[in-house]
Amino acid sequence: MSEDLKTGFILWLGAERRAASKTVETYCRDIHDFLAFCSAHTGDEVNLATLGTLRTADFRAWIARAAQSGAGNATRARKLSALNSFFRYLAQRQGVKNPSLSLLSRPRAKRPLPKALSPDQAKSIAHDIGEVSDIGAIQSRDIALMTLLYGAGLRINEALSLNRGDLPAADDALRVTGKGNKQRLVPLLPAVRAAIAAWLHHHPDHDPAAPLFTGARGGRLNAGVAQKNLRVFRDQNGLPAHATPHALRHSFATHLLAGGADLRSIQELLGHASLSTTQRYTEIDNAQLMAVWRNAHPRA
Repeated sequence: MSEDLKTGFILWLGAERRAASKTVETYCRDIHDFLAFCSAHTGDEVNLATLGTLRTADFRAWIARAAQSGAGNATRARKLSALNSFFRYLAQRQGVKNPSLSLLSRPRAKRPLPKALSPDQAKSIAHDIGEVSDIGAIQSRDIALMTLLYGAGLRINEALSLNRGDLPAADDALRVTGKGNKQRLVPLLPAVRAAIAAWLHHHPDHDPAAPLFTGARGGRLNAGVAQKNLRVFRDQNGLPAHATPHALRHSFATHLLAGGADLRSIQELLGHASLSTTQRYTEIDNAQLMAVWRNAHPRA
């Protein structure tokens, strides 16, 4: 019976649900494992009656066994998706419904850690991004932009939405408008101010309402152009694939934390609504510490 159910499920998944071949293959493997588990778990061959009377605890036991075998949250979530699809097939084609499955919560996939650059890599981008262009104005603009991202932790869209008139007077902080129109004050380091001042010598428009960073035609610089220039620089200099404008923001936070800054201050500088978002940077610091330990400790 279980072989017939698997065959029917595969045909239904591919033909009716039009699932990708990789999905069909993976789900088939998951359901094969589930049916084998049910057979061992109940001590009998799996049939429609068995499937209709399984309890939430039975489903949870299968997921728990996967966890014990080393399956992470994302893998367990996929297995549960396969199970939901299988029981949807049973309900539509075999008339078997089991409400117990709906009581099983879906594992949450762990959010990946922000990928920061090393201090040398981040400084290289901020200092040398101008190598991408032969035009002096573009060189100054790109250096100013990347220096601002790394030196103040701005998102690329936050930086590109700034106007000339937004620049603060000497020693004042920059007012940045972030997500949800929430404003925050970010101090500007002397190196950031110097890079922006060098760019302003080339700026085509002195109107305070003009965009701070302009494109080739004088309008507001498009984020795609800045990202493309950094990709070119990254490829030319052998930087990692995660060397992006947003990685400079991550590097800003990570390097501040490594230097002893407290989480609350970093949260305010980044404009995070929740401290839990900022706390992810402590995981990066711990991960880097463990990597150093594994590589250097004689008993690692």
